[in-house]
This record gives sequence, C-alpha cells and structure tokens, in this order.
Amino acid sequence: MKTNTIVVCEGDQTGQELLTEALRVLEPNVLGFDVDLVRFDLSLEKRRATSNQVVRDAAAAIIETGLGLKAATITPTEIGSVGSPNRILREGIGGKVIVRTGRRIPGVAPVVSLSHPVVVVRMAVGDAYGAAEGRNGEPGSRDESAWRTERIDRSVCQSVAEFSFATAASMNGLVYGGPKWTVSAVYEGMLKEEMDRAASRHPDVAYHPMLIDAAYAGLMTEQWDCSVVIPTLNRDGDCLSDLVLAMFGSIAGAESVLLALDDQLHPTTAMAEAPHGTAPSLEGKNVANPMAMLLACAAVLEHAGIQGDQRAAEASRALRTATLATAMDGIRSFDLGGSASTSEVVDEVVARMRDR
Repeated sequence: MKTNTIVVCEGDQTGQELLTEALRVLEPNVLGFDVDLVRFDLSLEKRRATSNQVVRDAAAAIIETGLGLKAATITPTEIGSVGSPNRILREGIGGKVIVRTGRRIPGVAPVVSLSHPVVVVRMAVGDAYGAAEGRNGEPGSRDESAWRTERIDRSVCQSVAEFSFATAASMNGLVYGGPKWTVSAVYEGMLKEEMDRAASRHPDVAYHPMLIDAAYAGLMTEQWDCSVVIPTLNRDGDCLSDLVLAMFGSIAGAESVLLALDDQLHPTTAMAEAPHGTAPSLEGKNVANPMAMLLACAAVLEHAGIQGDQRAAEASRALRTATLATAMDGIRSFDLGGSASTSEVVDEVVARMRDR
C-alpha cells in the first residue's frame, strides 16, 4: 500500500549539502503535516563498502512506498568500479521514462527567446547506459579498439512516445524532435515507429518529428507559441535535457523525475532528483543553487498527491510557488545572477511556506 513515506537517497559532496538544505521544507512545521523520511546512504564510500547493495535496498524501498527523493551522487570513472547508482535505481524500480522540464525562472532572462516550457521525455533504461562493452587489442596501441552493444526495448519506446503525446495533450503543446532514424533505421527507428503510432492515437496533438541534430538547432533558433515535448533515447535525452535547462538559465533550475508506469501509463512510482552533478568545487562554500532540489521536493509531494494525499498536493503547489517567487524577488544564487547563499535561498522559501 502506498503511503507518504518518502525514501531519501543521500549523495555526495555538494549534492548531499543541497539535499540537507532542501529537506528543511519537508519538516512538519513547514508543511503542516508529517512526512516520514526513510534514509539510505548512497555515498560513494557506502556503495563501495556494500558492493551497491545499499542502492538495491533503496530501490526496493522506493517500490514499496512509491516515492523517492535523491541527491546527486558520484559515478566513478574507473573500469570495474561500482558504476552508476542512477542506472541501478532506474532498473530496480522498473523506471521507463525520465521527465525534465525547462521553464522560465522568474527574473532570469533565458539564453534564447523562450516563453513556454520545454519538456524532455527520455528513456530511463537501455541504450548507451548499461550496455555491454569491452576493448580488443594491446592496451594503448594504435590497434586497440573499443566496442559497445546497445539495446532498446519496444515497450520502453512505446512508453516514451505515448507519455510524450499525453503530456503534450495536457499542456496543449507540440511533440517535436526524435532520434536519428535516417542513419539508424533498425535501432533508433524503433522509437520513431512508436512516435508515429502515438501520433495516430493522438490526432489532435501537433507533431513535428525532427532528427535529433536538427532538433538541437531548432531549440536555438525556432520560436514556439506553445509548450514543446521532446521524446528521446536515453543518451540523447541526457545531453538534451542539460542543454534545455541551461537555456532557461541554469542546469540547477529544474527537477528531474523518474517514473515507473502501469499499462495505462499512470505513474506507480516516482523518484525526483536534482539533475545537476555533485559540484565538488562548490562543496562547503554554501553558494550552490538549491532550486532544483527544492523543486524535486515539490515534485515528490505532487506524486504523493497523485496517490491521494490532498495535503501533499497543496503543499507541492505552495512549495513550487514559493521557490519561483523567491527567485522573482531577487533572492537568487550566483549562477542566476544573485548573491544569496544556499541557506539564504532556502530560508526565504521556508518562510514563505510557513506564511502561506
């Protein structure tokens, strides 16, 4: 049975510092009601000590509660190390799509002329991440080669495509972009096939399929009078969503939500996180932007509301409003042109939540 117990996945470096600050908005005297937080230490040290068992345990707990909140974590680059905890979590909870929404940050001019949200709906599993890979030949020699065997499943392609069209329909928006289906008709073409099928099921949704490289260019040059939803492969979506968030002002300006879906594409499990990295150069300086982590808290409360808790739904709206209003009033971190510290931004959001 789903509850509003939230599984909190702790992280590394500045990612953990931002989580600690943001969790202040989930305290009972701020929300107005109790939320149980079950914590798992996903720091690199703990993952190494447990051979990633702590990550698998966190995934099982998220499935049980339906709600997760994650800090940024280090993914080591060494061959044979513990790898990416994000991949283990995504596979562990049966995540199908990752949704990242770039939106106007009040008081911050976007890099290009954007007024409406841009939503990237990305495969959560498969593709370049988790692929079998290896090297052949003498290490370091000119004859050495590297290879990777990637795979995508039609069920995931269908989920990404259908969720994209459903999202566009709910926003009166446009489905735009797609994979490089002309070069990879068999592999990447599978997502394009499901996009076309979803388009036939949603004839009222505007549909402009575009090769991924052209979609990058279009984001920088085209102007839309509606929201734009972009379905993507896993690797493409990872790159594209970072670009989209930066176009609106900062990669730390929006949350990322991993969703597991039922056969009707209704979310059964949601894990929200800040999509930026651990920012080791900012660790201990109290200057990092907490907006993405605050909005991740709002997103997980929103999904608690979807599970039936109306108090959580109201708190989600209030938290999102308080976070954006704080930016509008000029209380912003340095990456958004302000001078406020991390804790000062959160202090203001907490005060607005208490005053609502």
